[in-house]
Amino acid sequence: MPTLLFVVGPAGSGKSTCAKSIARRLRAAYVDKDTVATGFTEALLVQAGTDPHERDNNAYYQDHVMDLEYETILRIATDNLLLGMSVVLDAPFGRYLGDDHYVIGAAERLGWPEDVRLVVAHVRVDGEVIRQRLVGRGLERDAWKVGHWGEFWSTAGDVVCTWRGAEHLSVDNNGDEPDLDRFEAELHR
Repeated sequence: MPTLLFVVGPAGSGKSTCAKSIARRLRAAYVDKDTVATGFTEALLVQAGTDPHERDNNAYYQDHVMDLEYETILRIATDNLLLGMSVVLDAPFGRYLGDDHYVIGAAERLGWPEDVRLVVAHVRVDGEVIRQRLVGRGLERDAWKVGHWGEFWSTAGDVVCTWRGAEHLSVDNNGDEPDLDRFEAELHR
């Protein structure tokens, strides 16, 4: 039975670190939204005459590009699931976390195998730790988040995933390394 594992959390939470480690431990395919979509996203934003690095405060991105990014990674996951491979998705999924039917709808729309195990790994980190990580990594796409920290964190910090049809587990990533041993033990219970 393949597993589709969604590693979710706000920017700077350590999603990529956790997702890569989980994929390695599970010997699963790893699909990172940034790796898959950044090239076409930046090209689309330039063609639209907007800042190619701005996502959070870019209406064109929010209205026309973001859904395309997520649909693309879900389709890549589908291809792997249909081959019997487990998949780890590395993306925040922020807009979609409050949609109870999101994963059930995707499974139906994309034809995921009926025996696929759906798991959400919530990467948990304190706000100040995230702010320091965003400042430290210095990415252009994080400039708005850092410059408008209160506004960003007031929405990103309180997001709750309400997806039905999936198991929900947590990964504590407040320290130097995520607590993946505990996560893996919960996953294999």
